[in-house]
Amino acid sequence: MSDKDIKKEQEHEELQENTASAETEENLNQVDETEETATEQEQGPAAELAEMKDKYIRLMAEFENFRRRTAKERQDLLKTANQDLMGDLLPVLDDMERARQSMEETKDTDAMLQGLELVFHKLKHVTGQKGLKAMDIPAGSDFDADMHEAVTQIPAPSDELKGKIVDVIEKGYTLNDKVIRFAKVIIGA
Repeated sequence: MSDKDIKKEQEHEELQENTASAETEENLNQVDETEETATEQEQGPAAELAEMKDKYIRLMAEFENFRRRTAKERQDLLKTANQDLMGDLLPVLDDMERARQSMEETKDTDAMLQGLELVFHKLKHVTGQKGLKAMDIPAGSDFDADMHEAVTQIPAPSDELKGKIVDVIEKGYTLNDKVIRFAKVIIGA
């Protein structure tokens, strides 16, 4: 073999080695990329799961804080809900105290009745402003189980009062159009 042939052969071997090492390097890079992609794919769902768990825990804590805050606000509201009504009823209470004192001192029944009538009208006015209304139920009207409570039945004085209200024993009241006390009535049988 001549020197030329040996050189060519060495160059050829070097070229093959370079090509092989380049291919090996590419293969290693591809393996590394594949491993990184696989690691990212494995870590991706794990990281996403951890992030979702964190969001869930924070959301639950926020909801629990909201629930506690609204429960506390509701309790505070219930404690002070009647404050406005009681403030408006205080003058009526004062008038009742004065009426009681005047009953002990005076013997004039007409003046006492007038004073009590004034206090009664004041009380009706205050409760009316707050939405309290007495039910007006005339005798002979139809019985309504949503508004009335039948206490008893009596024989109807006339045929037209059968199944209708004969008498009202106790007035019913509504507060802002909601029944808070049913009217107690007697029905004709």
